[in-house]
This record gives sequence, structure tokens and C-alpha cells, in this order.
Amino acid sequence: MRAATLFYLVLGAVALALPLLGVYPVFVMKLLCFALFACAFNLLLGFSGMLSFGHAAYLGSAAYVTGWLMATQGWGTLPGVLAGAVAAAGLGLVVGLLAIRRQGIYFAMITMALAQLIYFVCVQAPFTGGENGLQGVPRGEVLGLTLNGDIALYYFVLACCAGSFLFIRRVVHSPFGQVLKAIRENEPRAISLGYDVERYKLLVFVLSAALAGLAGSLKCLVLGFATLTDVQQAMSGEVILMTLLGGVGTFFGPALGAGIVITLQEYLSDRVGPWVTVILGAIFILCVLAFRRGIVGELQALQARRQARALSPGANAARDE
Repeated sequence: MRAATLFYLVLGAVALALPLLGVYPVFVMKLLCFALFACAFNLLLGFSGMLSFGHAAYLGSAAYVTGWLMATQGWGTLPGVLAGAVAAAGLGLVVGLLAIRRQGIYFAMITMALAQLIYFVCVQAPFTGGENGLQGVPRGEVLGLTLNGDIALYYFVLACCAGSFLFIRRVVHSPFGQVLKAIRENEPRAISLGYDVERYKLLVFVLSAALAGLAGSLKCLVLGFATLTDVQQAMSGEVILMTLLGGVGTFFGPALGAGIVITLQEYLSDRVGPWVTVILGAIFILCVLAFRRGIVGELQALQARRQARALSPGANAARDE
């Protein structure tokens, strides 16, 4: 526990100091948004065992709602961001009610089909701007503090993401999270123990959608626009890549995977152009072949093996001698 607390303190100190170290704040904010998006998806896949092929619908719909309310309706920053998250949660409730009655590939296909429906709505709806998207979304202010500067906005986004990460951690380690893990491991046994499995699955689906929506709202605030890229199927594929690369079912794995993917996209797109997609695909194949648990998952498994060897009877006897 002390090591974990020290790790969080060091991580928080580094995050607070990044703008002072000359790191481009907009890049770090974008990374934080996608890290939150990946962690929200991991809450559904890694801890509940439900694979969604349409999570971009919640990221993009929240971005559009926040952008439209702030750019055309004059809403403030906090109400706009919260409205985006609530809209994503409502959409997740509708999709979840239709999807959770199915399992496996059927569940994944339903989420993908409904996400494509949301994409076509965003293409045709007048308030989304169609293929041009929503442009010129203001950053506004929070508690009288203007967010027009990158540094001020960075600390606001950092606070929102840090709070969301702590919330996800609390959910995972709560009795509710333990039930989710039981459903992931053996759903019939969870049903036999008397748990209302569909209610648990629906609730975690809505929570995941709301957190993904919060990531989309913050992303819209950081970049100042919302486009069809946010709701495309490719975005759903990217978040799956981020989660698998970092480690499904681990806490920091998806955030690490998001950091790797976003960094490669940011710094290689200008140099290799479309080939960055090929590079990401090659990394994904390498990860599947060599690191099936993901980077963090493999590190945790390696540490567990070392601890098991250290506590084995042979090791204890050798140590006693």
C-alpha cells in the first residue's frame, strides 16, 4: 500500500510539473483524454468481459453535444462538459438495454451497428455541421478563471481526468466491481448466486459510456472542434488497440496503451504519413504474438512468477540452508 501511495504521489507530481518542463500542454491534454477513453472502455471489457465495437459513439456524441451547447447556445464550460457526459450516459442506457441481452460476438455486433447509426445521424443532423463538423468551440471559464490559456485548461483537464481515474479505481475495488469480475469469469455461477446480472451489466455499460463521453467533451474543449472522426468506426478500433496494447483488465495498462498510440500518431504522422497506421498495426500484431496480456499485464505476470518462485518450498529450503 505504501509503494502504491508513493507511486501515485510521484505520478501526480510529474503530471503537475509537465507544463513547467516545456512539454506541449495541448499534446498532454489530448493524451489524457484518450487515456480516460481507454480506461472507460477497459471498465467494460477488462472488468466486465463485454467487448463493444461502438464505443466511439459515446466519445463523439458527447463532443458534439458539448461543442453545440457551448458554441451556439452560450453554455458555460462545466454545464457543457457535464451535458456531454450525461448525453453519452443516456445513449449508453439505450444501447445497453438493447445489447446486454446478448453475449459474445452478438453483443459486439449490436454495439457496432448502433454506433454506425449514430455516425449517420451525425452526418445528416443539421447541428453537427455534417462533414465540416463543429468549429470554433470556446473554452470558456470555470469559477471565474478563464481557460483560454493552455496552462489553465491543462490543469482543469488534469483535475477532471484524475478524478475520473480515481473513480474508476474505486469502482473496480468496490463490492460492485467484485461482482463484475465474477460475471466476467463465470456468468452462470453469478446468476446462481442470486445476482441480477443484467442490472449489473447495464449499470457498468452506462458508467463506461458516461466516462467515454466525459473524455469526448474534454477533447472537444481542448481542440476547439468536434468532427466525424470522433464517431467513426476507426475510433472504436483505436480504443480497442490502446486497451489490448497496454493490458486488458489492468488499471494503468489502457492509459499506457493510449500514450503509446497517441505519441506515435503525433510524432510519426508528419514523417511517414499514412504509414503510421501500418506501424500501429505491426505493433498490435507483435503485442498479440509476444505480449498477449499487454505490456502492463505481462509485467504483472512476470512479477507474480518471481514472487511465486521466491515463496516456493525449494526456495525457502535453499534460503534456510
